[in-house]
Amino acid sequence: MSTGADRREARRFTMTLPLSVLPGTRHGSEVRTATRDVSYRGLYFLTNTNFESGHAIEFVITLPEDVTGGDVKIRCQGEIVRVETTDDGRVGVAAKIEHYEFIPTAPAG
Repeated sequence: MSTGADRREARRFTMTLPLSVLPGTRHGSEVRTATRDVSYRGLYFLTNTNFESGHAIEFVITLPEDVTGGDVKIRCQGEIVRVETTDDGRVGVAAKIEHYEFIPTAPAG
């Protein structure tokens, strides 16, 4: 029986994947970090950059080459749903994914 305390609608996977948060109105330069966990509906990452809940976010996730057999990147647009300060002083950011697309890669030549 669910207590209602955990409202997640999608199974999360603890995965450390390279993540680039693209520049936007709230920060002027690309932020490079890694995911802490991922689902098909969202992700969570840690950073030293401040973000605000409710704002749009755009990011690129790089999938592991040993799983995909090549360089696979996914560009995502979404919304920041939670921002929290962690025990070590970093910022934890939870974001939902509203749209995604695979980024075409140049063929090996």
